[in-house]
Amino acid sequence: MPESPLHAMLRQHMPGIPERDLDRFAGSLSVDEPYAAPPVDDAAPSGTLSMRLHRSSTVYPGVERSYTVYVPQQYEGEETALMVFQDGARYLGPEANTARVLDSLIARGDIPPIVAVFGEAGETGPGLPLYGGVGNRSLEYDSGGDTYVRFLLEELLPEALAGLRISHDPARRAIAGISSGGHCAFNAAWERPDAFGRVLSHCGSFVDIRGGHACAARVRREPVKPLRVFLQSGAHDLDILYGSWMLANRDLAAALAYRGYPHRLVLGEGGHSLRHGGAILADSLRWLWDDA
Repeated sequence: MPESPLHAMLRQHMPGIPERDLDRFAGSLSVDEPYAAPPVDDAAPSGTLSMRLHRSSTVYPGVERSYTVYVPQQYEGEETALMVFQDGARYLGPEANTARVLDSLIARGDIPPIVAVFGEAGETGPGLPLYGGVGNRSLEYDSGGDTYVRFLLEELLPEALAGLRISHDPARRAIAGISSGGHCAFNAAWERPDAFGRVLSHCGSFVDIRGGHACAARVRREPVKPLRVFLQSGAHDLDILYGSWMLANRDLAAALAYRGYPHRLVLGEGGHSLRHGGAILADSLRWLWDDA
């Protein structure tokens, strides 16, 4: 029987993936999820979206990536909140329609005006451990330590936000991502709580890829940090060689509860996708920014 297009695509991007994991990965991506696109207010004024290209000079020398900057219509030069999205094109796509969700929430006063940077992972790099492939995404998003957040703070954000007045108060700065990008968002805030005080993670990879499984233990053992964290996963999220995504998110949520962090964990019926996270994006953002 010919291989399905989804199987072929996954094998192309992860040539070393075992057959058992290939089937599980494809199954999680193709779950028929009971979620609709997020509702938006068609009358809300649209912010501006500016697409750009960045080439790293120091942290990831020579690695290029695209990114998009969102500026709300309400921005008038005053010091403004910031939100950074990893895998930004996915968040701007139809599953989450994040720009219009932001438009709608800001217009209603549900969240403060927010400038957002939707970044992509680097285009060239070593791929995934064990599974192989190409690209810098796993190296950037799955790794612990402060390398990626230094890249954000020292290289990408100064370029992306040039000419804009952005708050340096971590309580007015959030970071988000899906899958490995979810781990990246949490790790960036954990390493630099002085730069990001709010985290939004969808199907976060808190599993044993490049050390993400250590996040829960670090939360339990290390000093409490001023973070507010929203986690989402699903009953059909990935369960492969690296670990179980749903169990890993539950483990991290339990650690956050143990230490008294303001947090939420929402578990749905979906797989490893942004459909559930997109459907609840407006409510997630309201909760994330509730005390801003």
